[in-house]
Amino acid sequence: MSGNRRKAFLVSAALVGGALLMTACQDTDTAKDTGTAQGSSSAASGSSTAGSGQGTDKGSDASGTGTEDAAGSGADTGNGEREPVGQTCGANDISWSTKSETQAGGYILISAKAKSGISCYLPAALPTVAFGSDGTQAGPAEQAVGEQVKLSGSTTAYAGVKTKTTNGDGGKELDSIIVGVGDDDPNPVSLPVGTITVEDPIVTNWHTAPADAVPFS
Repeated sequence: MSGNRRKAFLVSAALVGGALLMTACQDTDTAKDTGTAQGSSSAASGSSTAGSGQGTDKGSDASGTGTEDAAGSGADTGNGEREPVGQTCGANDISWSTKSETQAGGYILISAKAKSGISCYLPAALPTVAFGSDGTQAGPAEQAVGEQVKLSGSTTAYAGVKTKTTNGDGGKELDSIIVGVGDDDPNPVSLPVGTITVEDPIVTNWHTAPADAVPFS
């Protein structure tokens, strides 16, 4: 091979080698770019998925909170619980009876039971017991107000009335008492009790046991 042909061959080989080298570098860069792009795409997809998961969790929490806030109704008892609100008894919701007792110097035992199909509450307050047309009313026989009593079914509440707490022969003679559930009861009832002498009368709170309704003056 002559010198000129050898030189031309070497130049051609160098050119081809350079082209192949450049092609290889371009392929490598392309692969890197492709890998980087794919990695970025995957990362973006992962971020989107994570965001979607967070959104779902928040949505679930909001739904749960809404359900919890909506649950429960009625009156708050003060200990985190609720109970239905009941109606207060009126005198016309009750079946009444009276009985004369000899304990504590003699007194009248009043019994109160809800009429059939009625459920109501006697408030934690004295029964209103009055005598005669002059409005004489019984005062408290106990120092503290009792508890509220629920009347329903066979449950009976009791209150004891001592019609005379004074000594001597004073007082007025009557044969009935007027009973109401509180001073604002619109329908008080008149209960026959036989002949009684009334002077400075007293009455107990409502009790669920008759033995607790003895009025000691």
